[in-house]
Amino acid sequence: MKDPKKNTTEREYEENARRLEQLDNLIQKHTRTERHLEQHSDIASPEKLDQAEELQQVREEQMEQLKSKILAGPVSSNEEYNNLKRNFEQTEGYLENNKDHIDDFTMQKIKEKQEHRNEQMDFLT
Repeated sequence: MKDPKKNTTEREYEENARRLEQLDNLIQKHTRTERHLEQHSDIASPEKLDQAEELQQVREEQMEQLKSKILAGPVSSNEEYNNLKRNFEQTEGYLENNKDHIDDFTMQKIKEKQEHRNEQMDFLT
């Protein structure tokens, strides 16, 4: 929740700092996975390779979204809600189509993210 004592510039700065950290983490994960795929693709199962490629695609989309948010500045609540709703629905479709191929840890993390999106949408309505 936003602190009413902080002015808009401070909140925007903190939000962008958080986004930059998140972007850095995504880039590092993407790079490690890419390196791992290059080095070990010959011993991984086709299912694991497909799963890794899908995860890389999701990370690339998340990186682009973060870059856009950092460059675009403040976003309206309506636009943020629509983005959350779209991401929620796309993830639900992804889960429905790939639930048999997702490991328990990843499934748990995705479900937690979906719960967080739901909470954010509730907050914005």
